[in-house]
Amino acid sequence: MTQASGHRVGIVTDSTSYLPPALVAGALVTVVPVHVVIAGTAYDEGVDVAPSQVAAALRQWQVVTTSRPTPERFVAAYESLAQAGATAIVSIHLSALMSGTYESAVIAARSSPVPVTVVDSETVAMALGFAVLSAAAAAARGEDPEQVAGTAQDRAAASSALFYVDTLDFLRRGGRIGAAQALLGQALAVKPILTVSKGRVCPLEKVRTAARALARLEELALARAEGHVVDLAVHHLDAVDRADALAERLAARLPGADIVVSEVGAVVGAHVGPGMVAVVVAPR
Repeated sequence: MTQASGHRVGIVTDSTSYLPPALVAGALVTVVPVHVVIAGTAYDEGVDVAPSQVAAALRQWQVVTTSRPTPERFVAAYESLAQAGATAIVSIHLSALMSGTYESAVIAARSSPVPVTVVDSETVAMALGFAVLSAAAAAARGEDPEQVAGTAQDRAAASSALFYVDTLDFLRRGGRIGAAQALLGQALAVKPILTVSKGRVCPLEKVRTAARALARLEELALARAEGHVVDLAVHHLDAVDRADALAERLAARLPGADIVVSEVGAVVGAHVGPGMVAVVVAPR
């Protein structure tokens, strides 16, 4: 938040931004956790359940589900920022087509002691995270809430999120992809590459082997980055060796880019499964 121009805009997001803790602290961003339920036990994502626990549960075919934060959790976050001096809040969240988190934030905004602008980023992971960081920087410059929200929307819309998954089974179980398509992928031993388009997970390409899929993921990321100064994130779930190797190759080929490597939590992990590797390309 800042006092410049009379604006003190607080920034709120949810745990599916998967922002590294150091970046959250540096940007003064409030993160509201999404709920995760593993075998009937509820947890707060990023607070009391680790990605390794999610991956282990999925490998054992335990039931892993997610649910949005309650409006009360958002009201508490908004009240805390208001008490700290915020005169307005911009609350930026994962795609409303993926989760009811955006809706909870909209409901909570009606009870906030200061005005809240709620932004549907229409994306997830660090495609959301980089948008949040850009919004926080705009707030620090003293921009008004409308400008801060617009900055977040523009950065999210310019970003690409590309996912490699070992299997379509988890997306099928979560209702994110049709059963027929998942079965076809199994029959053909296809290794899919997915993207997020207008808030939905969509198939992008199909590759025959994991090695070829990861190589293709690298080429797609480079194509998205061409001609831009970019921030990059490499995400994974229980696939740190794959993620580190991909990040090293991207760093060698894009020497000016900042690259964040982080493991996704349950909200994304429950739908993509262990072995997933993703690249987010976010032009500045």
